Amino acid sequence: MQTTADESMRAAQRVLETALLCAQQALGLRDIDTLFAGSLERTQIESLLENIQRDWQDKGLELVPIASGWRFQSRPDVHVFLERLHPEKPQRYTRATLETLAIIAYRQPCTRGDMEDIRGVTISSHIIEQLKDRGWIEVIGHRETVGRPALYATTKQFLDDLGLAALTELPAIESPPEDAMERLHALAANANASSELSALLAREGVADLFSPTTDNPDSADASSPELSSADLNPEATSNTPPAP
Repeated sequence: MQTTADESMRAAQRVLETALLCAQQALGLRDIDTLFAGSLERTQIESLLENIQRDWQDKGLELVPIASGWRFQSRPDVHVFLERLHPEKPQRYTRATLETLAIIAYRQPCTRGDMEDIRGVTISSHIIEQLKDRGWIEVIGHRETVGRPALYATTKQFLDDLGLAALTELPAIESPPEDAMERLHALAANANASSELSALLAREGVADLFSPTTDNPDSADASSPELSSADLNPEATSNTPPAP
């Protein structure tokens, strides 16, 4: 009977909504399939997610898809209130670090040599290790050339921290890097999944990830030249980053 089927789907939605609210990280479709022991079709799961999104559209939390799955996160208009609960000063990153991360995000996969060619200065090992330790970049292979240099790319964690589902959601480079950094910073500021995650992002420095700073710059990058949008994306025919 249709009534029984509807009641079953409402019960499933209640279970899924609870699981998403209680989850400490995003739930992928495989996780949701496990939640229901494989009893729901993919289309049914997608329908439940859409229904939950609709039910929460006027509330302070929203259900959004990110790289690793689905999660609840606070809406931008309530961030200023949540930040009052956790006023810790977040970690700051040097301009050299931000530019290196931007190059990797828009030009991946790329080698350290590629990054240095774009920036015009030597990139210290500290910068690469700092980004690897934060879980934002990783080695995905090696270029088949002399020395087989490592190829770097961003991670799902990088996208998750920005609240993005794919690299194609990064802002297009259409103006100087300062503007790109501001737009990336705005994305980072909106990446809070809940009050708890908001505290974590502030504590770990994600909230101000894309705010340029000149505090204690790496000596090798102190005289870093300004990057142009063409440096980050030389192919004039496309400003869209490659799919992950």
